[in-house]
Amino acid sequence: MSSSLSDPILLIVIAAVFLLAGFVKGTIGMGLPTVAMGLLATRMPPAHALAIVIVPAIVTNIWQTFVGPYLRDIVRRLWPLMVGTVLGILSGGGLMTGPYARYGTIVLGVLLVIYAIIGLSRVRFSVPRGNEKWVGGIVGLVTGVISAATGVQVIPSMPFMQAIGMEKDELVQALGVFFTTATVALAFNLTGAGLLNATVAIPGLVAMVTAFAGMYLGQLLRSRMDADTFRRWFLIAMLLLGIYLAGEMVARIHSETAVPATH
Repeated sequence: MSSSLSDPILLIVIAAVFLLAGFVKGTIGMGLPTVAMGLLATRMPPAHALAIVIVPAIVTNIWQTFVGPYLRDIVRRLWPLMVGTVLGILSGGGLMTGPYARYGTIVLGVLLVIYAIIGLSRVRFSVPRGNEKWVGGIVGLVTGVISAATGVQVIPSMPFMQAIGMEKDELVQALGVFFTTATVALAFNLTGAGLLNATVAIPGLVAMVTAFAGMYLGQLLRSRMDADTFRRWFLIAMLLLGIYLAGEMVARIHSETAVPATH
C-alpha cells in the first residue's frame, strides 16, 4: 500500500478528487466523503480510500459542527442516532478489510444510486417527535454497519434527519456533528486494521489542502449559481458513478469466478 500511495500519478488523482469533493461541499454544504469515496473506489479498495478520506472529513466536519447555535439541541435529539451509529461501525470492524471486503465496492455503488434517487425524487419522510429516539437508534445501527462496510454514512441517516423536521441551518450543523462522530469511530476501525498509519500522511495532506481549496471555490460559486441546479447535476453524477462502480465490480467478480469451458 505504501508504495502505491506514493505514486505521483495517484497523488495527482487524489488532489483532483478532493478538489472536486471540496468544491461540492463548499457549494451545497455536504458531499465531501461521498464524492471522494465514490471516485477513489474506482482506483483502490474502499478501505484504502477511507484511510485517505478520514482526516479531511473529520477536520471539515469539526468546523461545520461548531458553526451555529444548535449544538446542545442537536446532541439532545440525535444522541440515539449517534450512539447506534458508533456501535454499528465498531461491530462491523472487519467488513471493509475481511474476506467480503470486495463486495463493499458494490454496496457503495448501490448506496450512491439510492442516495441520488432519494435526492432527485425529493421524497420526504416524517417521524413523529415521540418516536425520534427509538427510530434514531435503529437508523443509527443500520447506518453504522453500512458505514463500516463502505465508509459512507448518508443512508439511512440523512433521510432520518430530514424526517424529524430540522430547519436548514440546524440540519447543516447536525450533519457536521453526526459525520464527525461517525468518522472518528471509523478511524478506530482503520487503526485497528493497520490502515491508518504513516503511509497515508502524504496523500492525506494532499487531500486536506485540495479539499479546503475546493471548498473555498465552491463557496464563491454558491453566491453566483443556483444551488438547486448544481445539486441536481451533482446527484445525477452520483447516480451514474454508483451504477458504474457496482456494475464494474460485479463484472470483475464474475470474470474471476467464471469456470473455463472444457472441450
